[in-house]
Amino acid sequence: MTGIMVAMTNSDNAATSTGRRATRPGWSGADAAFWQALLDLPELAIVAESCPGERRLHARLGALPTGAIDGAELAAIANADSRANFAHFLAFRDALCEAGTLEAYYLGLMRGGSISVPPVFIDAVVAAIVERLLAGSADAFERRAGQMLYRQQRIALSDGRLLAADRDVADRLSGDAPVVDLVRGVVDNGAAVAAMSVLGTDTARAFFAAADPHAFVLDLTHETRNDLGHGLAFTLTRAQSGQSALARVLERWIAHFLDVETKIVPLQRIDDPAWAWHIGLDVDASAFLDALYRGHALEPDRLQRLIGLFRLEFADPRRMRADLAGKPVYLGLAMNVGQMVKLKPQNLLLNLPLAAVAEGALP
Repeated sequence: MTGIMVAMTNSDNAATSTGRRATRPGWSGADAAFWQALLDLPELAIVAESCPGERRLHARLGALPTGAIDGAELAAIANADSRANFAHFLAFRDALCEAGTLEAYYLGLMRGGSISVPPVFIDAVVAAIVERLLAGSADAFERRAGQMLYRQQRIALSDGRLLAADRDVADRLSGDAPVVDLVRGVVDNGAAVAAMSVLGTDTARAFFAAADPHAFVLDLTHETRNDLGHGLAFTLTRAQSGQSALARVLERWIAHFLDVETKIVPLQRIDDPAWAWHIGLDVDASAFLDALYRGHALEPDRLQRLIGLFRLEFADPRRMRADLAGKPVYLGLAMNVGQMVKLKPQNLLLNLPLAAVAEGALP
């Protein structure tokens, strides 16, 4: 069994603060299904080599996930990696139970500075929150876009289309072939890759019945350009673009945590001489937007990696910092050099210019 990696994670440019934990209507704690899903992770699941001590502890946690575990039970696990994995799990479990809700735990963790919690546990928290947040949505595009908040995506460009495929699914299906070629092949030879298909109006119903809801490629293309010849062209905004769906999910995410209503719309470019605030939705986008804000030109290869721009506006400007009230907030989404995207949804919660932050009134 391999060990759970512990990574340091935090917002790209938020000030560190301890914050206070609170609760809001709609926030909820971890249920039995949440704990069982964690115990089923490869790092914690029972395998043929598991010793009797590990089997006993796993069974105890499966029957009562929040039950008290003493040091002797942990020490009875022979394999050092397995013992460390369960120690990480128990520390995470106790902190989450102490916080009371998934949301309070997540906010407290993100506002607390350096993070030493294994990313797999943080992703599980975000996944559970997003699942409950979108539970009443019959929009397959929103449900698929919501996966981007906690699952890494592989990006491919194919004939002007911007495609996002779940990294784990794409890697599993690609075999020895380049993964990007697999994603392109879904569009170029749809029938050739039966396990993956582009989510569209014709496949939306199949999304909800699919054995693996992660096995759908999300088309992030927001606008398409059609050349008519003779120098004429028209641009068509796609009604069911993945970027529009992601924008709606992010609106819900902000409202759920901060009780702030916003409107987020995709952009093709930022033309704003009064540009005052921006937030990167990932590490690379943060760096790119910082450079553009300062008036620095991006090299063509870096500019091509900036795959999404959005404008965020507050429904009530009074909820913004006084010096920024009424001004738009620009968001960016970028892929890394390996053509992958990993959203950091905490950036929106930590870096929005809220009046409550300026007044020290955050919950």
